[in-house]
Amino acid sequence: MSKRLTAILYLLFFVSGFCGLLYQVVWLRLAFAAYGIITPVMSIVISVFMLGLAIGSFVGGRWIVPLTRRLRVSAILFYAAAEILIGAGAFMVPVLFAHGTRLLFNIEQMNSVNYLLFSGAVIAAAMLPWCVMMGLTFPFMMAFIRENQRDNNQSFSFLYQANVLGAITGTLLTAYVLVELYGFRMSSYIAALCNFSIALTSILIGIRHPFKAASAAVEAAPAPAAPLTARPMLTLVILFTTGFSSMAMEVVWIRAYTIIFGNTIYAFAAILAAYLAATWIGSYYYRKHLSESAPFDTSKLVATLAAVSFFPVLLNDPRIAGNPLMVILSIIPFCAVLGYLTPKLIDEYSGGGPKEAARAYAINVIGCILGPLIVSYFTLPVISLRFNMIVLALPFATIFYYIRKNAQRTDWFVTMGIITASFIYFTLTTNLSYEEYFMKQGAEIRRDYASTVASTTPEKDRGDGKQLIVNGIPVTVLTGITKHMAHIPLLFTEGQPRSALVICFGMGTTYRSLMSWGIDVTAVELMPSVVDAFGYYHKDAGEILKNPNGHILVDDGRRFLARTKQTFDVITLDHSPPIEGAGVSLILSEEFYELAKKHLNDGGVLHQWFHMGEDKILYAMTRAIVKSFPYVKVYKSLANRQGFHFIASMKPIKPVNVAEFVKKMPQKAQEDLVEWFINPDTESIIKQIFDFEFDIRYILKDDKRLTITDDRPFNEYYFIRRAVAKINGTYVEVE
Repeated sequence: MSKRLTAILYLLFFVSGFCGLLYQVVWLRLAFAAYGIITPVMSIVISVFMLGLAIGSFVGGRWIVPLTRRLRVSAILFYAAAEILIGAGAFMVPVLFAHGTRLLFNIEQMNSVNYLLFSGAVIAAAMLPWCVMMGLTFPFMMAFIRENQRDNNQSFSFLYQANVLGAITGTLLTAYVLVELYGFRMSSYIAALCNFSIALTSILIGIRHPFKAASAAVEAAPAPAAPLTARPMLTLVILFTTGFSSMAMEVVWIRAYTIIFGNTIYAFAAILAAYLAATWIGSYYYRKHLSESAPFDTSKLVATLAAVSFFPVLLNDPRIAGNPLMVILSIIPFCAVLGYLTPKLIDEYSGGGPKEAARAYAINVIGCILGPLIVSYFTLPVISLRFNMIVLALPFATIFYYIRKNAQRTDWFVTMGIITASFIYFTLTTNLSYEEYFMKQGAEIRRDYASTVASTTPEKDRGDGKQLIVNGIPVTVLTGITKHMAHIPLLFTEGQPRSALVICFGMGTTYRSLMSWGIDVTAVELMPSVVDAFGYYHKDAGEILKNPNGHILVDDGRRFLARTKQTFDVITLDHSPPIEGAGVSLILSEEFYELAKKHLNDGGVLHQWFHMGEDKILYAMTRAIVKSFPYVKVYKSLANRQGFHFIASMKPIKPVNVAEFVKKMPQKAQEDLVEWFINPDTESIIKQIFDFEFDIRYILKDDKRLTITDDRPFNEYYFIRRAVAKINGTYVEVE
């Protein structure tokens, strides 16, 4: 092939990789909105993505050569058709998700086996066809390259390198630019336009380079294999293992390093981009060494992989970590070796044949599917992050031991020395992750499929020193503010309240305060371990849990509202910090408030808490609330006047009357309100709570575009505007 055509094919696969990652980001967000912001939904989306790639790769590799020979049509035209269908997915997946959501309304709570199975089936039905099309692109393009360059036996690594580079670009551009500027819907349309452009270019190439039949011998015979890969089953085992462990490690890394990076979309994007960038570096050097006819021996690569797979465990030690750069440096060697080894093995196994390459790639992808699922559902809930990393690193050491006869003596001693020393160090050291760090401080650790929860009491002599820490991020402490999230909205209801809903259970303080009113209370919490920790924070938790008026559900708050027919006098919301956290906008958006108000009784009240953060996020959240509710009041928090209590209703909100409020509160509610005050005077405390009403005009800006929607999550995507504001000196945070 000419250099010009080679460059064009590289560009096509680069753009295709860009689109694939963009769709993964957008479709994952749509799935969160439809089926709940939980780890299983993320695992299902990623697994369906990978399953589609595996099916498409296997089927495409098996049928593309016979199909082109029978129809005498160039393989690149089939590639063009696949890209057109991928672009169509940008329009179809949101529609299919919307239909699927309605089908699941009558299924049980989201932690039930039935819900997980049915939601998985619906997500698969919506996404799988388009992901299969993505999987077809590799064998289709490899078949076209074989048509025009019959002696090319490294086409997989050529396309793999372009695809990974496009994926890096897609990760960074989507997270840092496209969603902030254009929103999810328009970003996916941009990707669709790219897919259609790829298809048009491919059609023009197909017209210029019509089908050329290769001899059966050329089509069937792969290039001579290296000594190790002459055992094809071993090659497939290595490919499956690298896919399984690498993707499972990525899930563990995200949970382990949340404490260092934070839980924003930029943290996840940074880890993924580092993973992909290192993979591309590895594939680049493989291609470079290939052109020099001097690629590294496979046994040497497996030896290196076995050694460097322990690096992330070592640098997860809180005594030497705590720095995002250190984390990235710890995973780069592992990912770079994988980036070198994976295309090398597939090239050697396939010899450039689409069918053989597709089979090998499919085996690798099946490992990528199973790894995250096994880790999410079986190992993370049971063993610590440190031992998860060790367990996932050991298969590489096992493979190296098995193929040691192919390794040089020096490689053998160096690798086994590193592995043995690392294993001894990790076994004897007790402070190698934030879990062990908190446990050493006396914390209770609870794990589930969604999170690792630490319950601590840093100040041993004071009950109010207790903290709730989720995946290393401090979420809340025992504070009167969370009591006020219950009492304030209940005081504003018309007549005596009868029911309330709290979304985000936290320490259970708001739920406990709502229960003190003697009303029916429903609490919705995403993470089972957070609910299980209730007794750590409140001595009377056991008694409260026995109260038949209370109901605690492990579910997504938005999904609960979408499927329940219940209505409430009060709905109170307290999102997990920070307000920029990934997924937080789904309970701050216009669409959410529209949904919430449908579940308020006549004269009911919605309460929204805003702690602190960027001023524009406060303005955007206020606009979203005001668009749904005609009557809104805002009160500064009693605790150092930091934070805002929003009270919203469809009816006029009555003026504050302290005497009337005191009379309205049951005795147990009054006792709960003053529980943590030195001078427990109900009337005085109520007066202080409502002493500072904040004029909403100060935080309701004239710019009506400044709002939060599902499509434009203003609070989560902020990189460009904050960079500009900080350059201009206009960035402001409010408390």
